[in-house]
Amino acid sequence: DFASIRSPETYLGTRRAANFASPGGLRAGPNSYILPGAFKLNNWALLGSWDVEPQRSVSQRKGAKIAFQFRARDLHLVLGSASGKPVRFRVLLDGKAPGADHGMDIDATGNGQVTGQRLYQLIRQKDPSRERLFTIEFLDAGAEAYAFTFG
Repeated sequence: DFASIRSPETYLGTRRAANFASPGGLRAGPNSYILPGAFKLNNWALLGSWDVEPQRSVSQRKGAKIAFQFRARDLHLVLGSASGKPVRFRVLLDGKAPGADHGMDIDATGNGQVTGQRLYQLIRQKDPSRERLFTIEFLDAGAEAYAFTFG
């Protein structure tokens, strides 16, 4: 639904990052991040311990999160595993399980698993006409996050 997409492809490494909203900004190397008090459309942020590289951000501990305020029907995220082992995660939409708005790579409760480096469809909404806050929490360390895309 291209008419309702208001969110651009967004990169999670230092080389091409834009609209980063965590206080203190995006910094290369291992750092700790907190979420901002509020999000504007297309803002994204990290929470927890992350190692930020030019092309990606890698979670250093379980419980690390990424949040993104978006407007589109579909939300995709390119993910991988730094160790090659599966990385479990949980997705929330506006602080709740996505239910019927879940994508192909998660269940209705928001649970999924990184099994290889690829594009993961995490959200497929019925109503793409409003802004939503997407949050992904990694239940294991070592998640590689590269880029958001929208459809």
